[in-house]
Amino acid sequence: MPADTRVKICGLRDVTGLNAAVEAGAGYVGLVFFPKSPRNVSIDEAAAIAKAVPVGVAKVALVVDADDALLDAITAQVPLDILQLHGYETPARVSEIRARYGLPVMKAVGVADESDLAALETYAKVADQILVDAKPPKDADLPGGNGLSFDWRLIAGRRWPVPWMLAGGLTPENVAEAIALTGATQVDVSSGVESAPGVKDTTRIVAFCAAAKSA
Repeated sequence: MPADTRVKICGLRDVTGLNAAVEAGAGYVGLVFFPKSPRNVSIDEAAAIAKAVPVGVAKVALVVDADDALLDAITAQVPLDILQLHGYETPARVSEIRARYGLPVMKAVGVADESDLAALETYAKVADQILVDAKPPKDADLPGGNGLSFDWRLIAGRRWPVPWMLAGGLTPENVAEAIALTGATQVDVSSGVESAPGVKDTTRIVAFCAAAKSA
């Protein structure tokens, strides 16, 4: 794989974590707006972090089935580059959000088995990017960030008409294997670089970025 694998560090909650991600070479940083998540940030907290992001690093807001009122509030106060939709948003809703906010939209699609792959084709027609994630367990409180992976062989060699990013259970220890199996040129990590839920570990962020870029 080329050394320009792009890494997204998601669920940042402070400028310390942000700086670690940027210094390690992350191309994207993610802010979570979902109260049930241990990585949730307020709009004010997110604005402070986003304003510290250097030029060239994409600022991503992760929302889950957000209504226009929440999206209006986030986009009014937080300087963003991408909206990441991580809920049960329909293709029509994805198109509506793209049109309303004028921002690129990344749609997360959960994969557990081959029957889930058709949704990737569907959303690739309406989103600017797709995030290929592990489908959460039926009783999970969180739609992502559960530290679970899926059988990467399901998407080996598959490509879509828009850029895509691999997520789900990635860690510094397995990201090189995941890239080798899937051909991913973009990878997303959250719980895999934490010392506790919602607590980013600088050492693991550095290790993850290094492993991804040298895969």
